[in-house]
Amino acid sequence: MAVAQATAPGDDTQPEETPAAPRAAVPSAPRAGAAGDVEDLDSFRERARRFIRGNLKQDETVRTLRRTLTDEQELAEVAHARKLQRMLFDAGLAGITFPREYGGQGLTAAHQQVLNEELAGYEFPRHLQVPTLSPCAAVILEFGSEEQKHRHLPAILRGEEIWIQFLSEPSGGSDVAGALMSAVAEGDEWVLNGSKIWSTGAWWSDWALCLARTNWDVPKHRGLSVFMLPIHQPGIEISRIEMLNGSKEFCQEYLTDVRVPDSERLGDVDGGWTVGTRWMMHERQASNSPFVTSPSHTRRGSAGIDAPLVPIASRLGRLDDPRTRELIGEARLLSVVREQLNRRLAAGMTTGRLHPQSSAIGRLFAGHFGTRRDTITYEIAGAIGAAWADDDPAAACGVGYLIRTIATVAGGTTEIARNVISERVLGMPREAAPDHGIAFRNVPRGGRARS
Repeated sequence: MAVAQATAPGDDTQPEETPAAPRAAVPSAPRAGAAGDVEDLDSFRERARRFIRGNLKQDETVRTLRRTLTDEQELAEVAHARKLQRMLFDAGLAGITFPREYGGQGLTAAHQQVLNEELAGYEFPRHLQVPTLSPCAAVILEFGSEEQKHRHLPAILRGEEIWIQFLSEPSGGSDVAGALMSAVAEGDEWVLNGSKIWSTGAWWSDWALCLARTNWDVPKHRGLSVFMLPIHQPGIEISRIEMLNGSKEFCQEYLTDVRVPDSERLGDVDGGWTVGTRWMMHERQASNSPFVTSPSHTRRGSAGIDAPLVPIASRLGRLDDPRTRELIGEARLLSVVREQLNRRLAAGMTTGRLHPQSSAIGRLFAGHFGTRRDTITYEIAGAIGAAWADDDPAAACGVGYLIRTIATVAGGTTEIARNVISERVLGMPREAAPDHGIAFRNVPRGGRARS
């Protein structure tokens, strides 16, 4: 799980059966003169800084799924995020790397990084970043028709549409290609039936990207299609999942005879795995994507993501303890390495020096970082991590320790990230697949095959 942006567990899969030709990870840099000269970074920074300091409130809070808000508080935050997104759009600071014809600014990943740096310490539209802008809007930009892009991308950038992923399924685990959600053609519509799970924030989102099976008579990777559909409509039931820490952001959706016009299909019929491969690449980039606006921690100094460890140790009287100082140093080192690694990966994939699936390297490190960070916090807290009063400096960090392995599952499992790195990035032999080349309806599932 990314610390500032959480994504759903299980949104992952094995590498595709037939690797597609690599695509650029982000849009090409705009050409000067096509729609006016590209704004230089210094003037962009000054413009962004003036807007941020003149219009946004300071906010150093690091938000994760581990907060527990009332529904009313959460909906109020979502409404405020929409407002902030519209403010950025009106100021020419939304969709930095999206093309201008779809409501974006047509600038570069470097401009997005500048905006992220200037936003450090300020509020931002968190609810509209992951998965709305990446992977959802990024996938629409890459595979949508002109009509689809003009209809959805400006609405997303204005804060009018919040998107979610209907990707993982209760029976599928990390095998996203084994989707059982069915889509049957009826005239110029598709009828969807099945269930999706681990969709973060689906109960307050507007639209979904949905992976469904359109062909049962071919191997699993070849019979999938991707659809776009509004979430709040007849036939869709949303059930919220309560986590150990009380959070109810994860959802399970039940689709019963949901009709989707063919005009909302994204990509070719039975070509969903081509879309899905890029979809999951964008998901692994998460909040490090050049499509996403997320405050950088580089300018916060001691207010970085590992900073809470210092006041915790200080209030517990352990700041001078050699072991405690060693743990704080380790957390800081991991934080710096993670940030620099993500920058290197983003730059390498943008320029083509690194394979597009190199985002799996960042995903793997994020899993290690998240679990180790929560373990370090618990080790520093000591007994207070197991039993605490409300005013204890490390109150409830034991709960974080108990659910620390979410970092290895959310946004795609680290086990699959290792497979992607070995097979796609390093070119090692593929892992054996017992269902290779078998029509999906003939693959045993739960003791019986689909008739």
